[in-house]
Parts: sequence; structure tokens; C-alpha cells
Amino acid sequence: MPTSALIVEAPSAEGLIGDLRERFDSTARLGVPAHITVLYPFMDPALVTPAVLHEVQEALGRVSSFEYSLREVGRFPTTAYLAPVPATAFIAMTASLVRTFPEFPPYGGEHAGSIPHLTVAHGDATHAEAAAAELESRLRMYGPIEARCSSIVLIENSTGRWERMHVFQLPAAAG
Repeated sequence: MPTSALIVEAPSAEGLIGDLRERFDSTARLGVPAHITVLYPFMDPALVTPAVLHEVQEALGRVSSFEYSLREVGRFPTTAYLAPVPATAFIAMTASLVRTFPEFPPYGGEHAGSIPHLTVAHGDATHAEAAAAELESRLRMYGPIEARCSSIVLIENSTGRWERMHVFQLPAAAG
């Protein structure tokens, strides 16, 4: 079934985690870059009109661009991830989108709330444990990944591979 997602791409993380994602996260092989999910699932790409793009931009425009770092390893039962610090702006963007599009709760409403994260391994607890240990080691060796969020990307999957559909720029931070 065709679907879409709103994500923050994290290209600065690829050098540290790209090989782990290729081994332990099947979405990497489907064209999904290293990213932090803002809202998934979103609507069928065929339903994304200029009016929808405008509404998304309005919802995201409530959050200014910001700096964050990836320095903490987290776990869900079958997932290892890097947690963005601070997480507040990611949470605010998700909340704003959900207020605008209440029919699309994060992860289809499967989980209470939203925990911003960059998935490195997903689907198998043993692989997630191994990836988490490797992430801890790499972060000790190379330090945190510093990044800036200045845009959100709408990606879509209507063919079996994920593709970029639209980029939304965040307003510049005041100051």
C-alpha cells in the first residue's frame, strides 16, 4: 500500500552508522536515508496535493531551525537507535503535524507518545543488542554527531522503494 513519511534527514550520521544500517535496518536498502522520523505513516502519496503541502508547511513553520546532537544510544525491544538531544523540537514538530492531521497519529497510534530516534537496527533483538554495543563503542571513539535541522523531507513509497517527494524549509531561528 502506498504511503509517505515526514523525516529529518541526518546525512552527518551516515559515516558513523551507514554500515550498521545496511546490515541491521532493512529500510536502508529500500532507499531510506539515516533520519529521525517526524511523522509516519502519513498519507497515500496520491492524496498529497498543493493544499496538503501548504498545510504541512504551516504546521512545520511553528518550529524554527535548530541544532541537535546524536550522542545517546537507546533501545526498544528489537531496535537500537541514536536519540537526538534535545528532543523537544522533534516532539513539537510531530505534535503540530498531528494537530493539523489528526487522522495520522505517529506510528498509526501503535505507541503512546512519540520518542524521537534515528533507527540503526530494527527487527531482531540480538542484532539490536549488537548494534547498540557497536554504537556505544563508536560514540566513545569518535564523539557525538552534531547536526542542524533546517528542513523536513516528505518521502513516499508507492513502488517498493522510498523516494523524496518534497522538502519543507523551517524558518530561521531568531537571534
